[in-house]
Amino acid sequence: MTETERLRASRWSTVVLLLLVGIFVVRLSSEGELVLPPQPAGAGSAVSDADRDADSVPMPRPAGTAARAAPPLPGSTATRIRIPSVHVDAPMTRVSLDPEGWIDAPPPGRPDLAGHFRGSVTPGEQGTSVIVGHVDTGRGPAVFYDLGRLARNSRVEVARADGTTAVFTVYGVKGFTKRGFPAASVYRLTGAPELRLITCGGAFSEKTGYQGNVVAFARLTETRKAA
Repeated sequence: MTETERLRASRWSTVVLLLLVGIFVVRLSSEGELVLPPQPAGAGSAVSDADRDADSVPMPRPAGTAARAAPPLPGSTATRIRIPSVHVDAPMTRVSLDPEGWIDAPPPGRPDLAGHFRGSVTPGEQGTSVIVGHVDTGRGPAVFYDLGRLARNSRVEVARADGTTAVFTVYGVKGFTKRGFPAASVYRLTGAPELRLITCGGAFSEKTGYQGNVVAFARLTETRKAA
């Protein structure tokens, strides 16, 4: 199965907004059944009228531990991402816009890579940082295959080139249809250092691929320095 993922960038005031688009040849089980990645609880497979009205889609809100944001960090390139609860331990690359104005995902031949979008702040800076990754490839599950399994209060650790590790606490994971993706709400500035992890998911069409996106919402809650 081959995967192609692209993001298209637009502007909402001064906030960079992204929208993933995926076209896939999906994997089949040994019995010939369609194998789809895990989905967040309550993620719908159909495009409803509510999905088309982006302003009507409720966003996760920080609560409990995730509400206590740590002070922001200066900018520094992300080098590795770890999400212990879903067994992610992956090197980072940087992704940017292609000549057509779409944001490239990491190279399809590197399913182990996660990509930080250059147009967003680096992880830990004040603002909303964006990291994307493939959900699967022809060789099987890729770096963010299990993103839909993330639970509230899961930890996301992003190692940075300056020797610090930005530790984020997940406060929500949602599935959105591409047609109704509420970009302005997903990428809004919250007044705290935030992180969004994104991959493809949802229902699948043989013609157009995955019909949705899985988005994890997280907030910086701790900073560690290398010994």
